[in-house]
Amino acid sequence: MQNLTTDGQQLVNGLCARYNLSYDAVLHMLIAVNNGSGGMAQFSCPELGGSGQWMRGGMTMVGDMFNYGLKATVDNLCNELANGLANLQVFVPIPQGTPGSSLWWPGDLGQPFSSGAQNNIRYAVFPNRLAVELNGQVTVYNTLDNNISGVNQQQGGDSSLTFSSQYGTIAVSSLPIVSGAGLAPAPQQNFAEPVQQNNNFQPQHQNLDAPTMNLASSNSIDETIQIIEKLAKLKDMGAISESEYNSKKTELLNKI
Repeated sequence: MQNLTTDGQQLVNGLCARYNLSYDAVLHMLIAVNNGSGGMAQFSCPELGGSGQWMRGGMTMVGDMFNYGLKATVDNLCNELANGLANLQVFVPIPQGTPGSSLWWPGDLGQPFSSGAQNNIRYAVFPNRLAVELNGQVTVYNTLDNNISGVNQQQGGDSSLTFSSQYGTIAVSSLPIVSGAGLAPAPQQNFAEPVQQNNNFQPQHQNLDAPTMNLASSNSIDETIQIIEKLAKLKDMGAISESEYNSKKTELLNKI
C-alpha cells in the first residue's frame, strides 16, 4: 500500500474524529476515492454498511439502502476525501508506471482523456490506446479506429471489460495487445451458437472471433453491412489481411 504523507495522515486522522470512524475505515475510503480519480468510489467497509458505491454529484449506494443518514455520511466523507486528494499531497509519490501509483500507466502514453476504476480494475483512455490494470498487471491495447466513450466491467464480478464506440459495444479482449498479458474474454452471450476462440491470436491482428464479432445467423442486413464496413477499415489499417477480410465478408453475406 502506498504510504501517506504528513498531510495525508492529518487528513485521515481529522476525518476519523469528525465522523467517529476507525483509521482503517477512513483509509479504505481514501484509497477507494483515489482509485476512482476523485470522482467515484467502490468500497466494501463494514463500518459504512458493507459494499457500496459513490459518485461525486450523483447517487450514493450503501448496503443498508434505506439508511439515509449513512448515505449522507458516505457522501460527505467521500467529498472531503476527494477535496483532500485534489488540494493536498496525500500519498508519498512513487514512480509512474509502478504498482500502487496513481499514474499507473506507462509514462510514454502521456495524460489520458479519461480514467476510472471498477472493482479491482483500473483503466485509462489515450489517443489510439487503452491501458487496463488488473491486480497490478498493466495491459495496453490498440484501440484502432474506435472512439471510446465509456468502459464497463461485465456483471458478475469477472475481469472482462467492454467499451462503447461508434460501432456499438465492443469487448476489450477483442483489441490488439500492444503490451502486457491481456484480460480474459467476455462471457459468451449467444448460447444458440458457440463462439470459436482463436488460440493463435497475434497482437497485431484484431481477434474477429471475440463475442462482439459473433457472426450469428440472426444478423440483420444493416448489422451485416456495418460489420463489413468495419472489417474494411481494419483491412485498410493493416489490422487484418486481404484474405481474412474476404473470408469474413463471404461468411457474413452467406448468413443473410
